[in-house]
Amino acid sequence: MMRAYPPLLAGMLTVLLVGCGDVAKLPVESGIGPQPALPEPTVSLIPTVHVAKATGWPGGAMPQAARGFAVNAFAGGLDHPRWLYVLPNGDVLVAETNAPPKPEDGKGIRGWFMKRFMQRAGAAGPSANRITLLRDADGDGVAETRSVFLQGLNSPFGMALVGNDLYVANTDAIVRFPYQRGQLRISAAGTRIASLPAGPINHHWTKNLVASRDGRRLYASIGSNSNAAENGIDSETDRAAILEVDPASGSTRVFASGLRNPVGMAWQPQSGALWVSVNERDELGSDLVPDYMTSVKDGAFYGWPYSYYGRHVDTRVKPQRPDLVDKAVVPDYALGAHTASLGLTFYEGSLFPASYAGGAFVGQHGSWNRKPASGYRVVFIPFVNGKPVGMPEDVLTGFLSEKGEAFGRPVGVAVDRRGALLVADDVGNTVWRVTPAAPK
Repeated sequence: MMRAYPPLLAGMLTVLLVGCGDVAKLPVESGIGPQPALPEPTVSLIPTVHVAKATGWPGGAMPQAARGFAVNAFAGGLDHPRWLYVLPNGDVLVAETNAPPKPEDGKGIRGWFMKRFMQRAGAAGPSANRITLLRDADGDGVAETRSVFLQGLNSPFGMALVGNDLYVANTDAIVRFPYQRGQLRISAAGTRIASLPAGPINHHWTKNLVASRDGRRLYASIGSNSNAAENGIDSETDRAAILEVDPASGSTRVFASGLRNPVGMAWQPQSGALWVSVNERDELGSDLVPDYMTSVKDGAFYGWPYSYYGRHVDTRVKPQRPDLVDKAVVPDYALGAHTASLGLTFYEGSLFPASYAGGAFVGQHGSWNRKPASGYRVVFIPFVNGKPVGMPEDVLTGFLSEKGEAFGRPVGVAVDRRGALLVADDVGNTVWRVTPAAPK
């Protein structure tokens, strides 16, 4: 049906749709912190669409580090780097990945438009389906060694090393590979440990992975198959959830649910609690709903799709489940509406000032459903006694041009063996490295 649209008409419709939608009435900061502002929702036939065109970095340009810090390219020329994992010997694994084919996701006119917008945002290319190893042996902050570590994967994302077992979360399964310290490439075939929800819709395709402290369990974050259950609740089995996986038997169970699109997961050093960054629902206006990070409780339900931020009911969802709404847990800390907060890591290094110990770095990929744009930055949230305090501090900015075009979009964040912050930029095709600035 979409092929019948002449290019001129398609262009006119795109301009029309981009020009529609509401404008934020509140600053993005109002949707940040333990008690975010939650105004009345704005629902319209045509949602707010404000997509930053992906251009990549002009020659010599790079993000801007916060005062007192410096940034350099740890590795460039990558193919849509999304996620990072630091091995014990200091080698850095980067998942070069993109969405798999999703033939049933976003059909019809609306789906056609959304695919065009994803192309504009730089998120519609084929997946490289590989993990690349980066090594900085001389310690100068630049990876001089680059090796294809694993290839032939299926939209890989999360990674976790337990002993000599490297677990990779493909979009449809957790796969285990044998690993030896220092090796540049794994040629052995992987062993499928557990299936993960995928299928022809696979709306949120990224599957992250983290191991328990003792290595006996794996936790996989699985996004929803829709924005707000418009594909039917039957399509959401084991989705919008964190699954607990027994790697020995492959058995899985739902650890926590009602999390629309949980992505970054990390263990908070002081409390020992598992924390997760979550992308909340779209199309309720530029000021709703704030993304968030929260500690995750075993058996807890966090509202999606029936409610958000506790018991704020989403009336679009039919039929409702007041029994679930009544027990919905309020998240710990909001990260701003539509910021697409994906990356999450806690600081346990010693290179940064002491005030950073135990705090959280968050990679905010950036909005498409808000005017003006939000996110497109890396922030730090201080923690005291295992809990977030105060407002976020900018760590890395400058990802948007003055014209609103995206030079880059930050995704995964990790701390390297020397204590520097690494940031995967999937539009700039670069891994950035942030350190304290050298004294003048």
